[in-house]
Amino acid sequence: MEFVNDTTVTEFVLTGLSQTREVQLVLFVIFLSFYLFILPVNILIICTIRLDPHLNSPMYFLLANLAFLDIWYSSITAPKMLVDFFVERKIISFGGCIAQLFFLHFVGASEMFLLTVMAFDRYAAICRPLHYATIMNRRLCCILVALSWTGGFIHSIIQVALIVRLPFCGPNELDNYFCDITQVVRIACANTFWEELVMIFSSGLISVVCFIALLMSYAFLLAMLKKHSSSGESTSRAISTCYSHITIVVLMFGPSIYIYARPFDSFSLDKVVSVFHTVIFPLLNPIIYTLRNKEVKAAMKKLVMRYIFCKEK
Repeated sequence: MEFVNDTTVTEFVLTGLSQTREVQLVLFVIFLSFYLFILPVNILIICTIRLDPHLNSPMYFLLANLAFLDIWYSSITAPKMLVDFFVERKIISFGGCIAQLFFLHFVGASEMFLLTVMAFDRYAAICRPLHYATIMNRRLCCILVALSWTGGFIHSIIQVALIVRLPFCGPNELDNYFCDITQVVRIACANTFWEELVMIFSSGLISVVCFIALLMSYAFLLAMLKKHSSSGESTSRAISTCYSHITIVVLMFGPSIYIYARPFDSFSLDKVVSVFHTVIFPLLNPIIYTLRNKEVKAAMKKLVMRYIFCKEK
């Protein structure tokens, strides 16, 4: 079916998370607290890894990139959501909706690909320890990070290209607090079967395949560590790192699979999963990494004491 650019809708109305004033105020306080925690903690992680000479391994370089993506990812939807809690009619322009959709998929897909790179890094560190420094040199790390961003950009462009060619002539209400393909496709004035199929293949299938591959790779690494390695601090640290990576993979890919690996029909849990995916998940990344990594915690404490409290330690 041929579509023409017959877009008459210039703005979308968001239903938000709740219509009750008291509930909106409670949600505002909760999500503002989340956002004000995510930003400084991730900035602190980046500064710590950047300034501490002991955290110069590829794992920490990739962790700093993950923290940067978390800052960006949480900033795509959270600020507008917080502002919309105080307005009666929650509106986003057509261009703003497309921009939000683009950056959401760009950063989200880049983060998925980066988690795959981090799994490869752990494989090289555990299975090829003598050649690890040669395999995971800084040049390769930069290339892999660049490829993650490029993959995210290509994925997002595909989503946007499919959306902007659809005609929107009304209604213009999106049943959520942000713009995403699952809501926008539903209100297009056309048969969107093939577009939806391509989007499910692009977002859903990639999420499922990467999720299964990552779980299998970490299961293999954990089996190797527990079978062939003697007990010691380095082994315990490697196992702890693998468990933290697995936790992030489950928290990242689980909601993504629920949202994108099925027909874009409306379900009662959609908003709850979306909140977890866009607001709570970026909060869990720094918590999991900082609480499970003694080196990062020690370096962060040293950095805070030196540059904030002006105490050498």
